[in-house]
Amino acid sequence: MQFRTRGTPEQIPPNHPRPDAALSPAMTVVASGARRRALRDGDRHVDTAHLLHSLVESDTAVREVFDGAPQLARVLGYLVQRSIGYGLRWQAAREDSGAVPVVREPGGEGWSPPAAAALDRAARRGQAHAGGLDLLAALLADPRCRAVEVLERAGVVVARLAARTEDRLVAGEPPR
Repeated sequence: MQFRTRGTPEQIPPNHPRPDAALSPAMTVVASGARRRALRDGDRHVDTAHLLHSLVESDTAVREVFDGAPQLARVLGYLVQRSIGYGLRWQAAREDSGAVPVVREPGGEGWSPPAAAALDRAARRGQAHAGGLDLLAALLADPRCRAVEVLERAGVVVARLAARTEDRLVAGEPPR
């Protein structure tokens, strides 16, 4: 079954497998927000930019790893422009950076391959639940994904953001 973004998230069959099963409750909200954003944008698949947008909007720990409010505002500006159809345009094209194999498992349906891989990588970090920083680290691990493209266009030095994110994870920032 192919997850189509026509309709509402409530119309997804309850037995539809999702790659976000091991995410914390807060990260489940992020994944749901990304699904809603894809629906609203008319995109067929949830991609890494949808995940980044939802993550930045809803997770305080993620916002704290950025270089202050001006940088965060630029990132959100690019993401908002994209959601209103201005600037970076990827609508109707499935994200595939080539960095991860195309997801063929049922749980990957409705997600671009890099988005499904990021959710899976975050979920496998060894904790009971993956949090926002886990998901951000997973997004940053694919240098050719849409989320990284947005960050770079907003002037973020991705390597520095990735290092700060990893430092927080190593320090034991609990998932939210």
